[in-house]
Amino acid sequence: MIAADPFSVLTFVAAPAVLTNASSVLALGTNNRLARVADRAHAVTAQLAGARDHEGSAAELADLHTRAQLLLRALRCFYLGLGLFASSALISIAGSIVVTYGWPSAFQIAAGVGVVCGASAVIALVCGSVLMIRETQLAVKGLDYGAKSHIS
Repeated sequence: MIAADPFSVLTFVAAPAVLTNASSVLALGTNNRLARVADRAHAVTAQLAGARDHEGSAAELADLHTRAQLLLRALRCFYLGLGLFASSALISIAGSIVVTYGWPSAFQIAAGVGVVCGASAVIALVCGSVLMIRETQLAVKGLDYGAKSHIS
């Protein structure tokens, strides 16, 4: 099924382009969250230096470390998805170009590789999102540390 007009390639590129943008936005948000976790870890470390009760701060610091690790893994997933979506779009364009030269087998290979890249990118995006859900759960748990320190 090869399209007759050259603009049909845009239909193959649109979905990866939109998902590339989504991956970029998720990566940006994840970077911001990672920076906030790092800032909070520095503040808790400073509190630990001057506090008599190290138990609560040490537990919070452990959770912050876990959050940072989750965010780094999510960031890797989002960047992987970003690269795979971009690759999928370029492979789709290349496959459409080889059609004009009458190489249908090259088109089929490019289409298959493009689909594998796109599917892998979606999996990476889902994995990153699951990691972000877990990190958000820990962030909400961290609110308890703040509430307890203000009550005491």
